[in-house]
Amino acid sequence: MIRTTQIVGVLLVLVGLGGYTLGDPHWTALLPAILGVVLLVLGLVATRMTNHRHAIHGALVLALIGALGGLERGIGVFTGELGAANIASAVMTVVCLVYIGLGVRSFIAARQSQSAGA
Repeated sequence: MIRTTQIVGVLLVLVGLGGYTLGDPHWTALLPAILGVVLLVLGLVATRMTNHRHAIHGALVLALIGALGGLERGIGVFTGELGAANIASAVMTVVCLVYIGLGVRSFIAARQSQSAGA
């Protein structure tokens, strides 16, 4: 899950930078990049911690906030509003939701392996 967190962080940085350079160069276009940098840092912190679950949990909470934050503008893609900001928000929402799904699956697998080993 640590490597997945780092990959998602890089993807979100690319989405934010792409939205900023291809769309309206406003600071809000960099919000996916800011979220990506924070996730990337949490992924790096998780590699250094003996109990990395806290960093991954924090990353998943931030991904949930990112998914909810991008949802409103991201829905605009499905209603025909194909601006760069809407596309970047939709991509951010999808990336965050997939990451959350992978995190939940990882937590379930870890819990099952814990209970099987006990």
